[in-house]
Amino acid sequence: MNFSRLVTLVISPLGTALVLGVLSLSLSWRTHVRAATVSGVTAIAWLWLWSTPAASLWICTALESQHPALPVAALPDADAIVVLGGAVLPPEASRSDVDLRAGADRVGYAARLYPAGKAPLIILSGGSDRAVSSMSEAEAMQLFLRDLGVPDSAMLLETRSRNTRENAEYSSQLLRAHKLHHVLLVTSALHMHRALGEFSALPARRRVFSRQCPCA
Repeated sequence: MNFSRLVTLVISPLGTALVLGVLSLSLSWRTHVRAATVSGVTAIAWLWLWSTPAASLWICTALESQHPALPVAALPDADAIVVLGGAVLPPEASRSDVDLRAGADRVGYAARLYPAGKAPLIILSGGSDRAVSSMSEAEAMQLFLRDLGVPDSAMLLETRSRNTRENAEYSSQLLRAHKLHHVLLVTSALHMHRALGEFSALPARRRVFSRQCPCA
């Protein structure tokens, strides 16, 4: 487990509750009863809070409202459309069909941008665990877009990334190699804040993204 995944685990509601629980046990062993009780109660309350639909709905709404869906006509022209993984589930080795996930609308949105002439290329970014999948997520999105009428000649695949940070890193490399500078970044509104953070964190010499395009 790398450092970023460890930090993500610790700051998650479950991770925070576990840390507080361990702290409570440690304090009780040291006979700090009051501090142990406060820590234990806080751990339980914190975990309960983020387990309720109201809390998850609140945070989702807050994040999505920062990046409302944009009409196709309102978007500028770009060199390429970058679609991030998380939209489809690649078929398993024993199957050939693509499983559409909740974020599949981002792929459909790209299929609307391309015939509208917003960009001549679509970059599909997403890898997979080849131990269980017969293809990468980028290849699975390509199959979906092909069925929606997008030609293979208009799609470039980035098949190595397994998380948002790698989406940014490897997509940037691919775009630089093709001398593409201005793009429409397409992902779900809930994911856009994190995606923009990862792309913005790239060193200036590797940063090629200048536009964003959240979908609902």
